[in-house]
Amino acid sequence: MRAKQSKPPLTIDQQILLTTREKNPETVEQLVNLVQLRHPTPELEIMKRVLRLQNQGKLVLKEHAVQLPRKLEGYILSSNATWYWAIIALAITTTTLVFTIPEDAYPIVYSRYVLGSIFVLWLPGYTFIKALFPAKELDNIERTALSIGMSLALFPITGLLLNYTPWAIRATPVTLSLLVLTITFATAAVVRDLRFVFRDGKP
Repeated sequence: MRAKQSKPPLTIDQQILLTTREKNPETVEQLVNLVQLRHPTPELEIMKRVLRLQNQGKLVLKEHAVQLPRKLEGYILSSNATWYWAIIALAITTTTLVFTIPEDAYPIVYSRYVLGSIFVLWLPGYTFIKALFPAKELDNIERTALSIGMSLALFPITGLLLNYTPWAIRATPVTLSLLVLTITFATAAVVRDLRFVFRDGKP
């Protein structure tokens, strides 16, 4: 007897169409949640695919069309930009701890060390890489590795530039410089996220 050949896994688009036919979800949120159960994909990516299928005429949602904020203000305040606010909060919290917790304040100083390590070794590089590659062009392992590598490159470059300024290489200017870089790159990344959605979805 010939062994049965296993069917190839469905693509995201196929899963969206199949879920719509079988489950008949009442809202886009329900559709996204149902698709995520069978195809673990970020919400933003699924919504972008739904939007594209609508524009191609392959998917019709009569009363519940996908509504993504077209303006930056609306997009930043939507659930799609949760990562942005998480990074901003983490960066500001770390900066505050650096300036408020003294070196001899044990054991609370360890929180400063942990957050400080993330702040130096990951955040600047992560936001920079996300600004360069807003889409799913990189998997989590590649994005993490590139983020650490870029952070290790940005940190000495920042120190080198500060060395030629009146502030020199000290804790305060280095911390504030990394904070500014992180916020700048994160803002650029969220702007590119918005443009990427509407470039591919063409709403």
